[in-house]
Amino acid sequence: MIKWIVSLLLILISASPSPAGRGDKSGTAAAPELLIPLGARAIAQGGASLSMVTGLESIYWNPAGLARMERRASAMFSHTSYLADIGVDYVAVGGEVSGFGSLALTLRSLSFGEIPVTTEDEPDGTGESTSPTFLTIGGTFSRHISDRISAGITSNVVYEKMANVSATTFAFNAGVQYDGIGGIDGLSVGVVIKNIGPSLKYDGEGLERDVEVNDALNSQSTLTIDAATSQLPSTIEVGLGYTSMLGARGQLRLSSVFQNNDFSEDEYKLGGEYVYDGKVFVRGGYSMASESEGQEYIYGLSGGVGIVSMISGVEVQINYAYRAARYFGGNHVIDVIIGI
Repeated sequence: MIKWIVSLLLILISASPSPAGRGDKSGTAAAPELLIPLGARAIAQGGASLSMVTGLESIYWNPAGLARMERRASAMFSHTSYLADIGVDYVAVGGEVSGFGSLALTLRSLSFGEIPVTTEDEPDGTGESTSPTFLTIGGTFSRHISDRISAGITSNVVYEKMANVSATTFAFNAGVQYDGIGGIDGLSVGVVIKNIGPSLKYDGEGLERDVEVNDALNSQSTLTIDAATSQLPSTIEVGLGYTSMLGARGQLRLSSVFQNNDFSEDEYKLGGEYVYDGKVFVRGGYSMASESEGQEYIYGLSGGVGIVSMISGVEVQINYAYRAARYFGGNHVIDVIIGI
């Protein structure tokens, strides 16, 4: 199984899009919700921790980290206040299966609120409203290849519904983490490829139109519009991290990531986390990307805090992150992780 995962990762990387960012394709990818980051801990670090992220939070960033979860079983609940009042809710549960590996299930949903319905004949609105449904349901398998190397793969079902049209597709992520690379304790590297799968295409009653056909016995007919297909927003990410002790109780974790995007300019991310006594966390990060005419990168600084406590033998971790966004209010993320 593990040999298959590693082989698949290498095949996907070799078959992936060009190694240069594509800013000229911005806004043309399907399922953009797949690019919305999850997990306050990694978001606070600018999304740079894919080489050392562990547990349920790693499912989005690098599924190889699931095998490094510190608890036998965990559950994660997260809410993000995203751009333009969009809410992102995320639930994940997972655990270790002895002798097999680690498994997890996830559910992500987006809430948009009520949106007025407009048509060609009534562009100012029909008086009705609708609320789109965007769901992503995933399953992850991860395990150790050795005491230093882990690998993982995630399969997501992506479902979108807007009014009377809908679309479904699949997206796959695969990643590897290597801790102690080059024989240097604390030095880690991670590689992940995300959102590889079939194109997304909408279908449904909303694409049907009543038309009149001239010179026909039955002049009234129904025409179905053939919607165009759109590719998924695939990425390749490579990260490097280093962990060092600061005194008897302190620990400093530094990380960096290069992210190659198929539908936007490439991104560069830096992050850091200070841990005191394994219970208190202070985090910060910065992300940047090239900008061209008509293409602006809206993110930059990020930061956050976290705390861990034991309650009746159950570990409870609460994390908060803030990510600044140009032209919009910043993203607020809070999550709770429970481990046994």
